[in-house]
Amino acid sequence: MYAIVEMAGQQFKVAKDQKVYVHRLQAEEGKKVTFDNVLLLDDGSNVTIGAPAIDGAAVEAKVVKHLRGDKVIVFHKKRRKGYKKKNGHRQSLTEIVIESIISKGAKKTETKKAAAPKAKKASGKGDDLKKIEGIGPKIAETLNNAGISTFADLAKTDAAKISEIIADVRGNHVTDTWPKQAELAADGKWDELQKWQDELDGGVAK
Repeated sequence: MYAIVEMAGQQFKVAKDQKVYVHRLQAEEGKKVTFDNVLLLDDGSNVTIGAPAIDGAAVEAKVVKHLRGDKVIVFHKKRRKGYKKKNGHRQSLTEIVIESIISKGAKKTETKKAAAPKAKKASGKGDDLKKIEGIGPKIAETLNNAGISTFADLAKTDAAKISEIIADVRGNHVTDTWPKQAELAADGKWDELQKWQDELDGGVAK
């Protein structure tokens, strides 16, 4: 039997005892997780297709460990412009092992929400996080949904945690300088921040 299931914003074809690497989950190592957005089931004789998901079906898995993927190098060059930029990115991942595939009778759980958490927005007026070099509208929205709505919030969040929060946002994002940029913004050191940002491109040195 195999299933096609959505896990942490991605679709996977999985079978029992298979190891899968997904975007970082919030569950602790050793904990069990359940994914109930099953799109297709094949038991060897019948194929069931969801519309879009199969009611009562689920995939149960166990969190093995959290890790970071191999470094990906992204190189940009513009002809006759003297422009070159090389970025490195390592995706935050979680290794899970599939323990069982349930075809019917599974109860809806909150596990899928834990895989892609959305916290309530912080109360009060937030800052314009797009003033941080490397942060665009989609990333700013994702950070706000995770409860990071001010420069002070961003400054006290480490780069690895930020990468985990924005894991589902398309593109390669290097977050290493974001907390320090946010610290300068929170302290009102705009001249110093602007001078530094003139040396950055996408949040990294040109």
